Amino acid sequence: MAESVALDPVDLHILRLLQNDARTTYRELAAEVGVAPSTCLDRVTRLRRSGVILGHRLALDPARLGRGLQALLSVQVRPHRRELIGPFVERIRALPESRALFHLTGPDDYLVHVAVMDTADLQRLVVDEFTSRREVARVETRLIFQQWDCGPLLPPMPVGAQDH
Repeated sequence: MAESVALDPVDLHILRLLQNDARTTYRELAAEVGVAPSTCLDRVTRLRRSGVILGHRLALDPARLGRGLQALLSVQVRPHRRELIGPFVERIRALPESRALFHLTGPDDYLVHVAVMDTADLQRLVVDEFTSRREVARVETRLIFQQWDCGPLLPPMPVGAQDH
């Protein structure tokens, strides 16, 4: 497990702002957090180098790209062995329908978030790309009616501390 990085209130404020809009300029960030733009640049650079900031992503609307149906696929792989897991993960990550892939504990081994055109496309994906694989023992499908993004990810607050 990676070690956590010590972050002060200015770092936390910068992270909160960047998670809300990664296109915020250093000048805008600096003005918002009350530091010089050069200081802000140094802090963001340090956050990148320390691995706190992993990158920047572009958010797209799947429906506007012709993928109006989203689902979560619970997948059980048998046998659950390393030599099968690697190729399975690579194949699922390479599918254009795959949005996220999670390796789990419990009765299901993987949870796959997919975006497809419609129910026929979802059926094709499940049958052709999942259940046709020898190592896939079971797939359970749950449609996503609605999705919400949540607040920025910040380190846990110490017991008794209040967010300012």
